[in-house]
Amino acid sequence: MPAKIKENKFFTILQKVGSSFLLPISILPVAGLLLGIGASFSNPTMLAQYGLEGLMGPGTWVNHVFILMSAVGTAVFANLPLLFAMAVALGIAKEEKAVAVLSAALSFIVMHMTIQTLLTFAGKVVGGVVAEGVIAGTIGAALGIKTLEMGVFGGIIVGLGVGYLHNRFYKMELPVVFSFFGGVRFVPIISTFTFILVGALSYVVWPYVQMGILATGSLVIKAGYFGTFIFGFMERILIPFGLHHVFYMPFWQTGVGGAEVVDGVMVYGAQNIFFAELASRHVQHFSVEAARFMSGKYAIMMAGLPGAALAMYMTADSAKKKIAGGLLFSAALTSFITGITEPIEFTFLFIAPVMFVVHCVFAGLSFVLTHVLDIAIGTTFSCGLIDFTLYGLLQGNAKTGWLRLIPVFIVYFAVYYFMFKFAIKKWNLKTPGREDAADVKLYTKADYKAKQAAAGAPEAEAKAQEALIVEGLGGKANIENLDCCATRLRLSVKNPALVNKDILKESGALGVLVSGSGVQIIYGPKVSVIKPRLEEYLSGL
Repeated sequence: MPAKIKENKFFTILQKVGSSFLLPISILPVAGLLLGIGASFSNPTMLAQYGLEGLMGPGTWVNHVFILMSAVGTAVFANLPLLFAMAVALGIAKEEKAVAVLSAALSFIVMHMTIQTLLTFAGKVVGGVVAEGVIAGTIGAALGIKTLEMGVFGGIIVGLGVGYLHNRFYKMELPVVFSFFGGVRFVPIISTFTFILVGALSYVVWPYVQMGILATGSLVIKAGYFGTFIFGFMERILIPFGLHHVFYMPFWQTGVGGAEVVDGVMVYGAQNIFFAELASRHVQHFSVEAARFMSGKYAIMMAGLPGAALAMYMTADSAKKKIAGGLLFSAALTSFITGITEPIEFTFLFIAPVMFVVHCVFAGLSFVLTHVLDIAIGTTFSCGLIDFTLYGLLQGNAKTGWLRLIPVFIVYFAVYYFMFKFAIKKWNLKTPGREDAADVKLYTKADYKAKQAAAGAPEAEAKAQEALIVEGLGGKANIENLDCCATRLRLSVKNPALVNKDILKESGALGVLVSGSGVQIIYGPKVSVIKPRLEEYLSGL
């Protein structure tokens, strides 16, 4: 029993960390948009190719605008460790979250300044410049501070540490003479002293951790196509648990995903390498070894899952086809344009788990195909039409090989369509539009809410949904640490036995996952609207 409790607590912590990753990740599409457009339209080679030198060439005001866009986008990616430190602290903190964020930023600076000072004492940094003889790439910069190259791991360490200190000390009571420094004011104080020690410890320990990370990355790279398949398979199979962000982030942001010199600077992490190359004017073809951890998702999101949605529509009962078609078309379009796939994936995950596993296998194969075909298209948040246009079409086939992805799209759309159509008919799967009469009740609440909305009562609709969520979670007193990611509510409950999945599904949930005290309720992209409404509803109870 104690082992089970520990396992569930660990899952809850991972859930919080994974959820907190979504905040800095959500900034990346905007930063990527600025960098993608700015770098593309200020690149002399691209301007010459399309005859735009006169309009957008060096010295023109248009060129200056695009260079500025590129610089701003680059700055966001360069400071991701700090953003992760603040975001993780925000996600871990139970109350007074603003203090946790401020303390995380302060601790991040303190830790790296401590490391820089120790590097200076050791003669590895002289006058703010890395000394000769230091292994290339082991020392980098954070906010202009020369420090060990810790990447987002450094930010995550700070966020986790500050989050723990904050939850423990934000109600700290001190003797009357020192009472001014008690409570929330004590958090940045204890964090400062703690991260001086963490900085000193990191100076000693991190070089060994760094070697381990690079060795792991080397092992993955040497595994070749098999390593690529495992990455693609695991990235999808962890979707139901909400832990896929925890899995792929080290590949995207640290040396696990490879290391490469771009314009004379050592860059670590697949996504960092891609965007460094995107900003460079000298790269002829983006690194396939880096993009192998990103390019494979495009065929799944833009072709495979829309094909599965079409199969569900074609196999729906004729009387329910119109309703099912609206639902499935919306989900397919969301997947195609934005790369948010969970509405479709969870539709068949709970109906036919075996099909979800098959889908994960095809996801792994998609990553292998793009690797084999030397396709190198990066991404910020998801691999939909927006990212495909920015990092594939606009960058040109010579750099990305995007034309070779079109046949893969066609094959994946056809395979998913016929595979799902066969499975649905063969095993009579209850996909949208094929439910038994007894199951129609799952749609009754939606019909009721639609009728209310049509009558001009959207607030009543929202309250009805929020009341169902609270009831399904066992009441307000049972709810803790409410948060959300791109598609699901994430929270902790005091008593998991009080969670009622049927009631939560009546509220419109596509699926519910309970592991120990951790609960995830999948609503799709509309969850970003549901969360603030639910918080407001809870505050009024």
